[in-house]
Amino acid sequence: MAPSLYDTRLEEHRRLIEESMERFLLRTDEAVPLELNRAMRYACEAGGKRIRPVLTLEFCRLCGGDPQQALPFAWAVEMIHSYSLAHDDLPCMDNSPMRRGRPSAHAAFGESLALLAGDGLLTLAFEVMADAARKEMAPRSALEAVYVLARAAGDCGMVGGQVIDLQSEGKAISIGTLERLQEGKTAALLKAACVLGCLAADEHPDSARIRAADSFGEGIGLSFQIVDDILDVISTSEALGKPAGSDEENCKATYVSLMGLDQARWMARSRTDQAVEALSVFGKEADSLRLLAENLLTRQN
Repeated sequence: MAPSLYDTRLEEHRRLIEESMERFLLRTDEAVPLELNRAMRYACEAGGKRIRPVLTLEFCRLCGGDPQQALPFAWAVEMIHSYSLAHDDLPCMDNSPMRRGRPSAHAAFGESLALLAGDGLLTLAFEVMADAARKEMAPRSALEAVYVLARAAGDCGMVGGQVIDLQSEGKAISIGTLERLQEGKTAALLKAACVLGCLAADEHPDSARIRAADSFGEGIGLSFQIVDDILDVISTSEALGKPAGSDEENCKATYVSLMGLDQARWMARSRTDQAVEALSVFGKEADSLRLLAENLLTRQN
């Protein structure tokens, strides 16, 4: 991870997430097959930037909560993100042998176990949320949080976006279709991560703050994907930790292929500005997120 991505505050959140991994992922129940648990943990261990759970903790703080209380929600989001990557890398999807500079889950554990590890992470995410809710949270916030994450992860969000992605391979699609694809595949889970932080902080969160969190997540989600598309063209496999040039090889429609590099860069800038503008309701307290948005725009991997 680029050392300048997070300021001190967000880096503290990231450390808290890393330090709490075993609490949420180490399964000691004898009913859980050891190799399955190893594969699930493997899918989450090379954590990359941990953007989604960091956002959950920071929006919890911005809404007056203790980031510690948002950890179950933060890890639920990260489990779903990690499961999606394990499935994306499968031979039936992107067929990628590398992820974050090391063998992808199916390359390390085999296709069948990688598939089941992803299934396990998706289910565990909601178990973790439900367990925290029944012990620590107001029922209304807990139910809303489960709804937000389920909608973002399912056919209305990430899964639906992935289907549009698969159906679009090798075809000429419009910018509008590409936007719908990425709103589901990439932005939906980032939006949920932000909103979950607000819900973890307060039984009755301010609706203006919820809307701001949602808009910020959408803005950086779409900008993040545009930058990903740009880096796939201009960067190297070593820098990215995954095969560069894979979008063109797999005949995927991207912002670069549809708009060109210059226009794609302009759109990434515009989406970042949208995200930063949404933070006005939080005042200067949200400066860490403003810096994050800018750093994500200029990242190199």
